[in-house]
Amino acid sequence: MKTSLVILAGAVLLTAVGCSTPDSRVSKNSALVASWPAEVQAKVRAGEVAVGFTTDQVRVALGDPDRTLARTEAQGAREVWVYFDKGPKFSIGVGVGGGGGGTSVGGGVGMSSGDRGDPELMRVIFEGGRVSAIEQVKKK
Repeated sequence: MKTSLVILAGAVLLTAVGCSTPDSRVSKNSALVASWPAEVQAKVRAGEVAVGFTTDQVRVALGDPDRTLARTEAQGAREVWVYFDKGPKFSIGVGVGGGGGGTSVGGGVGMSSGDRGDPELMRVIFEGGRVSAIEQVKKK
């Protein structure tokens, strides 16, 4: 049982350490962020984006996109950055079995943070290197 808890704690720690946050991206790009207006810096630090942001500002605020799309409209071509809900997902399974004169109990814990089956959170649409539109999933 102790081994399972140690493995679970290690997996959770590795997942948390591997995650990029607005604070870590701002620290990594501090000189660039310092050159932006105060309103932009505040939004970026909060992990938010706005129409008019550059690709650098979006990348620091939200991280690298999970998927990029090319969108063609009558007005021209657009680039679309798609972001997924990559929050940790936990599942727990328990099994009980018997046979041969004994009883056994087993269990397992699974974690996932990939983009398979993860719902979209946001699409950021760029025109001429600047955000022209933002699509967000409405919270229910």
